[in-house]
This record gives sequence, structure tokens and C-alpha cells, in this order.
Amino acid sequence: MGERTTITSKDGSFGAYVARPNAAKAPAVVVIQEIFGVNQVMRDITDGLAGQGYLAICPDLFWRIEPGIDITDKTEAEWKRAFELFNAFDIDAGVEDIAATIAHIRKDPGCDRKVGAVGYCLGGQLAFLTACRTDADASVSYYGVGLENRVAEAEKLTHPLLMHIAEEDQFVPKPAQAVILAALKDHPQIEIHTYPGCDHAFAREGGEHFDAAAAKLANGRTLQFFQKVLG
Repeated sequence: MGERTTITSKDGSFGAYVARPNAAKAPAVVVIQEIFGVNQVMRDITDGLAGQGYLAICPDLFWRIEPGIDITDKTEAEWKRAFELFNAFDIDAGVEDIAATIAHIRKDPGCDRKVGAVGYCLGGQLAFLTACRTDADASVSYYGVGLENRVAEAEKLTHPLLMHIAEEDQFVPKPAQAVILAALKDHPQIEIHTYPGCDHAFAREGGEHFDAAAAKLANGRTLQFFQKVLG
């Protein structure tokens, strides 16, 4: 069962969902939301990471628009709301909120000072920018949107980044994937895996494009990556 905490940033305070492992001290992982807010899918991922031995925290990044967004991908109305939130969202402010979350969890008595991040969809772009702009020790990006416009930021990357790309992603078309791969595949800090036949959100359990085999493969790679970099 998770708990709630409040994070203070330069612009105000926002909430986050926290799941603790059995260990007294552990590395932390910031879970970066999709466009549906801190919903059950995100809480389950956070709980799952705690079960793997990490102090996991999922911040409410939509708080400037509307605090406490918690919707699903099951209805047309919810999808409409999700895209409204996506279009209203300030990416740069979101990265600053993630930096504040990293600082917050690093001071937690249960954190051993190492902090990673993992993000999905919108969170996949934010995870990439977290790797480039913050002091996160390791970051993982699942099917990040808009990355073709962000690849130049990789020049600032000093910590390891793992990327999962769905080859049939309807939100990241083939030309965008080509830009991403050409720019990043030889970067010494970046490891990229592509998933043939997979659409966007292939790792979202219960989602329309969930692919159990690909999700298991990607999640296994993510866990190995965190174990290697964070311990």
C-alpha cells in the first residue's frame, strides 16, 4: 500500500504517490506519468518497483493545470481530456518538477542517495529530458513522444539512459524514429532497443496495444539496467 507525500518546488507544492520497499535503505526511482495522470497504471508500476527493492515515487506533474488527475484510457471522453492536458502541459516546468522530486526523494531517510527515473509516453519524453537536464543517476524512456525534436539535448547527457522504441508507434512515425536513432544510437551513454510489430504503449497493462511478450522483455531490460546502475 502506497503513501502520499508533498513536494515543494519554486512554483508551489504538489503531491506524489510513494511506495516503499522492505529494505531500510534503497535506491529510489521516479515514475513519470503518461497523459492520464497518476492513475492506477502508474501506481501499479510504482508499487511494482517497490516490490523489486526500490523506493518509488510518482509525482503529480499536471498539478499546475489541475491537481489529482486520475483517468483511464477506456473512454473517448477520458482520451479527449488526456490530450487537452497534454496540450496544456509545460514540458520545461515538468522537468523542473521532476528535478524537485529527485531532490525530495534523495533526502528521504529510506533513500541510499541514488535516484533513477522511468517514464512512459509523455513521461518518456520527460525521462529523456530528465537524463539530459537533471542529476538523475539513470533514466529509462518508454516510447517517448516528440523526441525527434529533442535529440540535440543529448549533448548534455552525463548519466546512462535506456530507451524503448515501438517500431509501429502511431505517435512516433518512422521518419521521427529514424531521426532519433540516427542521432542517438552511437551515444556512449545511451542504450536503445526497438520492438518490432509493437504500437505505442505496448507496456501498458490492460491497454489496447499491450504486448505481454514485448512488455516482459522491456521491463526485464529496465530492471537489469537499474540493478547495474543504481544497485
